[in-house]
Amino acid sequence: MTARILNGKAAAEAYRTKVAEGVAAFVREHGRAPGLEVVMVGDDPASDVYTRNKKKAAEAAGIRGVLHRLPAETSEAELLLRVAALNADPAVDGILVQLPLPRHIDPDRVIDAIDCDKDVDGFTPKNAGLLASGRPNLVACTPKGCMHLLELAGTDLLGARALVIGRSNIVGKPMAQLLLARHATVTIAHSRSRDLADLCREADVLVAAVGRARMVKGDWVKPGAVVIDVGMNRDADGKLCGDVDTAAAAERAAAITPVPGGVGPMTIACLLDITLLAARHRAGAVR
Repeated sequence: MTARILNGKAAAEAYRTKVAEGVAAFVREHGRAPGLEVVMVGDDPASDVYTRNKKKAAEAAGIRGVLHRLPAETSEAELLLRVAALNADPAVDGILVQLPLPRHIDPDRVIDAIDCDKDVDGFTPKNAGLLASGRPNLVACTPKGCMHLLELAGTDLLGARALVIGRSNIVGKPMAQLLLARHATVTIAHSRSRDLADLCREADVLVAAVGRARMVKGDWVKPGAVVIDVGMNRDADGKLCGDVDTAAAAERAAAITPVPGGVGPMTIACLLDITLLAARHRAGAVR
């Protein structure tokens, strides 16, 4: 068996085109563009690339994108004041504070301070709680992108056994909630789970978001499974790779996402979509 490769770049391009059409309609109706403000503290190289890409993608879709670069020595109090100012600004529809933050800043305090109606990352306790209650407001971008890729693969989630490897608030937990909402039978595992390989071999849908290079071996994959690899790691040679041994897993899976070019582009496309949704919510167009 040779797996179908789920091309996240192509899917994201089509998705972003639809978002741009929605943004244009919003501008015609409300006389302004949706506003996305990204805050980065410090000079982490990976964060710098991510934030620049988010701003560029926002502007390409017609969204007003602003990047706030704050020095690494910015205090927690100063960052909270910046978040409060963005909360109060009526031109701002989406606020994203890029993680990780410098060690002297408590990320939970910062996330808690973001207006949940502008929380386009879906990380605030209120948005996480609404998702868990089956009443989603703004949903985390990466899990939303994963769900779109599962749809692209034509995955039948009704009653399917789904395994999510990873329990983070960013991917693992919201991913499990979205799968449950589609009537999958969901198990959450992690790097310390016993008999992890056996759990993988039972999964019709396998989502790997554990952050360990090629941790999931090819023979862990159930024949015919759909594999979504959220990992973004570097191997011993410095090459980008996922949490799954892609080449070996592709010999057994029905469909699989590559790294890079799989989940990453869809994450940014979904960020744009969620920003538009937040703008519509705030304009009273959607509730």
